[in-house]
Amino acid sequence: WSVRVDGKRLVNSTSTPVAVLSISSVVKANPEAGFSICKWTGNSGIRQTLAHGLNAAPEMIIAKHLDSNVRWAVYHKGVGPGNTLVLNDTTTPTGGTGIWGNVDPTNSVFYISNDGEVNANNQDYIGYCFAPVAGYSAFGSYIGNGSNDGVFVHTGFSVQWLLTKASSHGSDWQLWDSARQSYNVNANTLTPNSTSAETGSAGYAVDLLSNGFKFRMYGSSSNQSNYTYIWAAFASNPFQANGGLAR
Repeated sequence: WSVRVDGKRLVNSTSTPVAVLSISSVVKANPEAGFSICKWTGNSGIRQTLAHGLNAAPEMIIAKHLDSNVRWAVYHKGVGPGNTLVLNDTTTPTGGTGIWGNVDPTNSVFYISNDGEVNANNQDYIGYCFAPVAGYSAFGSYIGNGSNDGVFVHTGFSVQWLLTKASSHGSDWQLWDSARQSYNVNANTLTPNSTSAETGSAGYAVDLLSNGFKFRMYGSSSNQSNYTYIWAAFASNPFQANGGLAR
């Protein structure tokens, strides 16, 4: 049960209702592209719910405290809601903090705890939510094989933009795209967690293919043997399964 007061739906902070909002947020959403931007003001509640405006559960969320110099908190389905990745750091996922309420997002809401990085009282936050769209975007995880004949990951579309991060070990985030290099093998990486210039290390070489991506070397930040990695990819020709262009 909940009560609506001045357009806001309120629930007891100790309850766990499904798809009921406990924090009002401003949402700009494009469900067809699987992307939304959410802005909210924290209330320090133990487990709070916010609308994301998408018709599918987000598989990646990036959140930032607007009023304080704190880290970028990242939810990814590959590490689950009990762990937090950090976009501006090389650390392994932080467990036990419960930033994401220890509950996976649904097709209407996502969860946050009373952690100050996402929900300090009267503090402002921004969140970027990504849900997969067939033929346009995909998110997942893989295990490296430590070989020059590296892991192949199927996305179902021609990859133009790829982001990876080791989730089992500390490592840089790695970013490839076909705008900076339009041919394979592509070793031109950027590292979102640092101020470093673009590098061309062969250890992080990848092929951006018509149906996925395949690693060509064994760098620790992309294809180390038995390391687990999370990834996010977007298409160069973003057509949905129904034939419509994701806009």
